[in-house]
Amino acid sequence: MIPKLQVKIILSFLTILFFCLRAEAQQKPNILWVVIEDTSPQFIGCYGDKTAKTPNIDELAKKGVRFTNAFSTGTVCSPSRSTIITGARTFEMGTGNHRSQYPIPDFIAGFPTYLRKAGYYTSNNYKKDYNTSSQEKITKQAWDESSKTAGWWNRKSGQPFFAVFNFMGSHQSRTMTNPYDVYVKQVLDTLPKALQTGDNDFKVPPIFKDTPEMRHQLARIYNGISLTDYNIGKILNRLKKDNLMDSTIIFFYADHGEAMPKGKTNGIDLGHRVPFVVYFPEMYKNLSPFGTGGVVTDQLIDFADLAPTLLNLAGADVPAYMHGRNFLGKNSAPEAKQLLLSSDGSEGASNVMRTITNGKMSYSRAFMPFMPQMFYEKYFDFSDILQQMRKDFKNNSLSEIQKQMFETGTTEYLYDYDKDPWQTNNLAKDPRYKNLIEKMREDLKDSIIKNKDVMFLPGYELDQVSKNTTPYEFRLNTKDYPIADIYKAASLSGIKTETALKQQLALLHHANKIVRYWAALGLKSQGSKLQNYKKEILNSSNDSYMPVRIILASICYDHFLNQQAKQILIKTLSLAEEEKLQLLTLQMLIYQQNNKEFIPNVEELLAQKSTKPEAREVSELFLYVVKGTPLHYTTFW
Repeated sequence: MIPKLQVKIILSFLTILFFCLRAEAQQKPNILWVVIEDTSPQFIGCYGDKTAKTPNIDELAKKGVRFTNAFSTGTVCSPSRSTIITGARTFEMGTGNHRSQYPIPDFIAGFPTYLRKAGYYTSNNYKKDYNTSSQEKITKQAWDESSKTAGWWNRKSGQPFFAVFNFMGSHQSRTMTNPYDVYVKQVLDTLPKALQTGDNDFKVPPIFKDTPEMRHQLARIYNGISLTDYNIGKILNRLKKDNLMDSTIIFFYADHGEAMPKGKTNGIDLGHRVPFVVYFPEMYKNLSPFGTGGVVTDQLIDFADLAPTLLNLAGADVPAYMHGRNFLGKNSAPEAKQLLLSSDGSEGASNVMRTITNGKMSYSRAFMPFMPQMFYEKYFDFSDILQQMRKDFKNNSLSEIQKQMFETGTTEYLYDYDKDPWQTNNLAKDPRYKNLIEKMREDLKDSIIKNKDVMFLPGYELDQVSKNTTPYEFRLNTKDYPIADIYKAASLSGIKTETALKQQLALLHHANKIVRYWAALGLKSQGSKLQNYKKEILNSSNDSYMPVRIILASICYDHFLNQQAKQILIKTLSLAEEEKLQLLTLQMLIYQQNNKEFIPNVEELLAQKSTKPEAREVSELFLYVVKGTPLHYTTFW
């Protein structure tokens, strides 16, 4: 029999050991991510929308920290997610264009890889979409499990977890693209009546015409987000049931801005700004530098900050290639004064835009302003809402504000988010903001050059580079990629002065082919002034670099009806083995005056079995734009 004194000593020892082990466990919090699709803060209750039915998100904000200046690093799904998973920005890796498949260096891993090494169980349920040919490698390294059944419940007893859940209810397929009857099955049939929003229950944003038809479509946004919130509630309830709420930090955010015209894929603030909330249980309140309990912060964060922040919370080292900052924990980094954001197009269409934001004021630069903000994309143009808006635009029944997204693109945008959350008043030419514009313009240039932004390469060149190296590594060689010279040429795009035009003409003779590419693209925006320089342009039109030759051929036939140029465009359309050249040609033709003449050639392209999927999609889009051929229906997601 053990003496009472010894029993007391043993019990005291066990008690101390228990608290020591508990304290050690508390150093590694559980982390839950609830990620929703395609949503702007304007449609969330805790951000001020009284119509929104988002009680679960609102409750997290009420108890946690709500960020008012959180931004995605891309304005469409896969580019954003490539930065989220790696901690490296798209303009470093070459992952900026939606649905591209370029490799990334072996030393760049999905950040959950480092969490696993730190003892975490990592699960992903279940979307990946990392926009790189390295996706399989990333998935294998990053996740203990990535599937529709993945969750913290499959970890070892007592093991800290990092669990991601992606919710599709607010995805563009539900809120905009899929036909209405499909939306009913995907959303309304699974959403309780009490959580549904009717067509007349909300205020129509000023960028949309207030009609019954538009309201019928816009209600889909509210219901899709409400369904997402409803499903978030189910995950939170399971967390509570498993007695994990008091040991789990919860992140809520959207992968980019709202999937509506002028939002998703658009490189302005509206495409980048996202709702973002972090909930800290009592056990980990000390890890919030902001406090908790409904705190609101205007601190700037973007998706490149997520990986280093989570690694810091887990006590893991942050790799040198992650250039984001840690914004949580005891050793959080100093606040950012401004962010550089990027948008590079989608579905075979390049549309390079860059944004500098300080949270309140956002300056965006369009480098291909021959296209409008609402450039043609099959995935968007299939939708009833956009077809209705294009019809209203054609019939001149939209207001000046509502027309903006369909008119020929503007070179610079400046928006005051606090006063103008729907970005209807472009302040770029307002003399009161002259000094601010000049500073942000210079900051943008410096940031692009400093980061060696590789997305100033055309898609064709990214393909060529990727045969021997990665875009990430290629951009570091200033001899092969003189970004300062390239940016100088690109920055002339949209500047419609004689001086700029003559500079572009001179740059058509530059030794670097990418400089010539941007000189040619810039001329695409010069319009009727090109008639005065017919001889100079024709003399440069037989460039040895095919992307330059294609762009100049488009200009020469569009403005001069040059028959040799027409033949170059026709021949390029037939190059089945060079899909990127076909895509560039189709993009040039879509925004060309005499494009109807190429209908037979595009129809022939579609008829060829050898035509690759993306070229097929954009060919269908061309015929829809030029001929009015209905787009082939596909149920997305």
